Amino acid sequence: MSDSTAVILVTGGSRGLGRGICLKLSENGYSVIINYVGNAEAAEQTMAECQDRQTHSGQKFIALQADIGKKDDRQRLVDNSLKQFGRIDALINNAGIAPRDRRDIVEATEASFEEIIRINLQGPYFLTQRVANYWLTQKPTPLLEAGFTVIFITSISAETASTNRGEYCISKAGLSMAGKLWAARLADCNIQVFELRPGIMQTDMTAGAKEKYDSLIAEGLVPQSRWGTPHDLGLAVAALLNGSFPFSTGSVIDIDGGFHIKRL
Repeated sequence: MSDSTAVILVTGGSRGLGRGICLKLSENGYSVIINYVGNAEAAEQTMAECQDRQTHSGQKFIALQADIGKKDDRQRLVDNSLKQFGRIDALINNAGIAPRDRRDIVEATEASFEEIIRINLQGPYFLTQRVANYWLTQKPTPLLEAGFTVIFITSISAETASTNRGEYCISKAGLSMAGKLWAARLADCNIQVFELRPGIMQTDMTAGAKEKYDSLIAEGLVPQSRWGTPHDLGLAVAALLNGSFPFSTGSVIDIDGGFHIKRL
């Protein structure tokens, strides 16, 4: 049980952007629930690295397996989080997948579309519902400076069309709207909701296209002329949780090195 440190639930926290978030949260004194689907070894590694970076003895780190694309798993994740810690102070909706095969939208399959929407959109939408109802019905006292907080990790694909992965773009566009909806619903309950929109980030998901993106970045696609990193995203999450944005619920914050700037 944790009655002195804020508890942050990070979905897809075992590697990539999720690991970057977990590590930064550990450095900032939070207890972290590291959700993962199948790679227990990666989750254990993230947990060990969080323990190495913790700043005081009251912190606790656990790895919980759950597929957020499944209703029963979402319930189990929330129930086990509350059983282990007695509270949840923030939900970071980070988990998501890319299409198993990138296909032109004239050839894309309904099976791929359904899988991507189930995991990338339906999952975080209804996981947020479960956590929000816990806050609204149990009325715990928040430990975060920011109060209870939900953060949706979307993508530049929420507004940038890639015709060889249309289902992914649609899932992220929908997730962006989910952030707005939950922000509007929870604002007068003193619960803040934010969207962080990463750009071209150095993770497992982009490893297969490294040469392509290296070339595009060299040609000026990203004004700051570099890849984004999990650390960049972790810094942004920590800034939102520390209370630095008390009057900004519903905001979309780009973590993309200026990619979103329209230029001639």
